[in-house]
Amino acid sequence: MTGPLSHIQVLDLSRVLAGPWASQNLADLGANVIKIERPIDGDDTRKWGPPYLKDRDGNDTSETAYNMAANRNKRSATIDLSKTEGALLVRKLALKSDILIENFRVGGAAKFGLGYDELTAENPGLIYCSITGFGQNGPYKDRGGYDFIIQAMGGLMSITGEPGNQGGGPQKVGLAVSDLFTGMYASVALLAAVTHRERTGEGQYIDLALLDCTAAILSMMATSYFISGKSPVRMGNAHPNVAPYGLYNTADGNLVIAVGNDPQFARLCNVLGLSKLASDSRFTKNAMRLANRVAMDEMLCSKIKQWHTPDLQAALNGASVPCGAVNSIGEVFDDPHIKHRGIKTTLQHPLSEKISVAGSPIRLSKTPVSYRLPPPLLGEHTDEILSDELGLDPVDIAHLRSEHVI
Repeated sequence: MTGPLSHIQVLDLSRVLAGPWASQNLADLGANVIKIERPIDGDDTRKWGPPYLKDRDGNDTSETAYNMAANRNKRSATIDLSKTEGALLVRKLALKSDILIENFRVGGAAKFGLGYDELTAENPGLIYCSITGFGQNGPYKDRGGYDFIIQAMGGLMSITGEPGNQGGGPQKVGLAVSDLFTGMYASVALLAAVTHRERTGEGQYIDLALLDCTAAILSMMATSYFISGKSPVRMGNAHPNVAPYGLYNTADGNLVIAVGNDPQFARLCNVLGLSKLASDSRFTKNAMRLANRVAMDEMLCSKIKQWHTPDLQAALNGASVPCGAVNSIGEVFDDPHIKHRGIKTTLQHPLSEKISVAGSPIRLSKTPVSYRLPPPLLGEHTDEILSDELGLDPVDIAHLRSEHVI
């Protein structure tokens, strides 16, 4: 293995997205990630299709796009934790691991002898990360949490969508961002814990909650509330603190224009043939533009509608005015800059010639990320893991399989 985390073994007992996203980040950085899944069913996301990966003949396989998005660079072992022998196998793997990630409900891991206190009594250097909807304590700790629910409860939906006076209602973000942000926070926390352990030899416990992470990413919206005492509201594509900043209709489509300062506004006006607008006392400063947003947008919109999107985008880019087209996912990965940056990553796969995934955006000059393994088939590495990591021989493994432990 290569990468800055090639000395780290991760036991991933999590499923769906937040935990797997964190462990995939570590795996991309070189960690040896062992993913434990239920026999027969596996991770819930193995059922979340279509779309399914096509085999070499163009037929659907059982591999879902959702599962493949968060599980590259991992090895999969199927072990039934409900069986005593299965829980013991996973315990042995945990005692050999540097990091354990789990997302059982509060207290769920302990039922299998895999709680933090039990494991660290024998492996004090273990870094143990629990991810739940609401955290390990508090009045909601026993609730299950799905991203959609957390986006609602965490305030994110209250600021996402068109304003109510325009017939809009609260909207979730198009991705499971509460899960994804929690996975990213978990990655940061785990790397901090690894650094601490390398200095002190001490492992530690990490308690991460989707609701906490969603409340934290409210960032400037939360601070605006704390300062003003007023909850921010849905503004569609407008910005509560900056203007002009939004999605504007052109002659043949639309374009996002995001003016972040007064000189940019002056340059926008020049491109649109509205130079006098930049010196109008109602619009010279951002605070004044916010106060007079409706009047300003009326004048801007009438000019913008006269432009074709590619022409306006080229003119604004030439004038250093931030703007961008609203790309479909297909257009994103056909974009020459995205192609140059290499975000689309191609991997070999046992069921198909090649698969494509959105790769890691991390660019390390000395220890770059690597793509060593495609997302695993369910239980693809069970025998290998039991043999290499726990020293079981073929007879032992055959016995476990006959007893439906693996």
